[in-house]
Amino acid sequence: MVTAVVGANWGDEGKGKITDMLGEESDIIVRFQGGSNAGHTIVNDYGKFALHILPSGVFYNHTTSIIGNGVALNIPDLFKEIQSIVDRGVPKPKIKVSDRAQIVMPYHILFDEYEEERLAGKSFGSTKSGIAPFYSDKYAKIGIQVSELFDEELLREKVTGICEKKNVLLEHLYHKPLLVVDEVMATLKEYKEMIEPYVCDVSAYLYEARKEGKRVLLEGQLGSLKDPDHGIYPMVTSSSTLAGYGAVGAGIPPYEIKRIVTVVKAYSSAVGAGEFVSEIFGDEADELRKRGGDGGEFGATTGRPRRMGWFDAVASRYGCRVQGATEVALTVLDVLGYLDELPVCVGYEIDGKVTRDFPTTSLLKKAKPVYEVLPGWKTEIRGITEYDKLPENCRKYIEFIEKELEVPVKMVSNGPGRHEIIHR
Repeated sequence: MVTAVVGANWGDEGKGKITDMLGEESDIIVRFQGGSNAGHTIVNDYGKFALHILPSGVFYNHTTSIIGNGVALNIPDLFKEIQSIVDRGVPKPKIKVSDRAQIVMPYHILFDEYEEERLAGKSFGSTKSGIAPFYSDKYAKIGIQVSELFDEELLREKVTGICEKKNVLLEHLYHKPLLVVDEVMATLKEYKEMIEPYVCDVSAYLYEARKEGKRVLLEGQLGSLKDPDHGIYPMVTSSSTLAGYGAVGAGIPPYEIKRIVTVVKAYSSAVGAGEFVSEIFGDEADELRKRGGDGGEFGATTGRPRRMGWFDAVASRYGCRVQGATEVALTVLDVLGYLDELPVCVGYEIDGKVTRDFPTTSLLKKAKPVYEVLPGWKTEIRGITEYDKLPENCRKYIEFIEKELEVPVKMVSNGPGRHEIIHR
């Protein structure tokens, strides 16, 4: 049985907590896309952690954590992160890294910074983790696969070609220092020594695991609206954030993914640039940001203040649809207890017409939110473990969202802790 945990929106929906929770009943947890450009915040018995590249299941002794072939693998980041959790008393996790994963190089990070600098006011709001340059290289077939670290002769030939290409840009477009083949090779030699003990044919490993009936959890990063095909292009990430890509990014058959838990936030938030129809500003946004998440709505990787908005049923329904959601986990509901009333965006007005369908980016720029306002419940709901014990207006809010999403809300998270969750 393979389960995927993915986000319905712009990322930051609280997937880390849901993955951590489902990890308890999983044997193997796989990261299948993205790199250390986004984080998951997890609160458990060991403390509060922000993970960036490690799968969220690393806190359990019984799980194996896998970095799939679809991941942008930053090797020093991976090792820093392992060390940082071990230093805080977490047992050393069992980790396997796909021999087909590709490596984020220091020059990818530099190119990311140089490009954002060059674009100045028109930048994409990148986290400057090297992700877009990394995936560009992967698809231009000049990326470096983990397996290639083990053939020095071929690697040197490849690196020589890469440096030739990159140096043209460095010299003429960015006016920055050039790459040196020997220096790049020295870095790769260090990376090889670090990663060697963990390298594995992940697709074969997962094939055997499934034959043995092991429970596999796929962990996505960011959310539907940051997908390069189905999101708010070009203000998107560079790898597919959809559960469907989990099959590709982990190396398993698509028909094995039976359960797609799509995480939806009880209000909206976004990091980075891009269209955001239900966005709110000023004091209203500051108040929600301050109360939101665990310790406020600030990016787990960047620390940037997130942009805030009311629940967007149009975007969330679309996000669930493109994920193929079989169920929804609704998160951070406890945050909203201070509000007298809760606006929900139920439609977009574009050129005088109201639509319930999420449009392409050029139309999204013109969209104005159409709100329906629900009454608040004005009370603290943290600590409630049974659905029936929630205030009536709180249940009405959940049921309204469920009707709008057209997918059953099976889990309601009402606090950051691992077990602060209501199962329906």
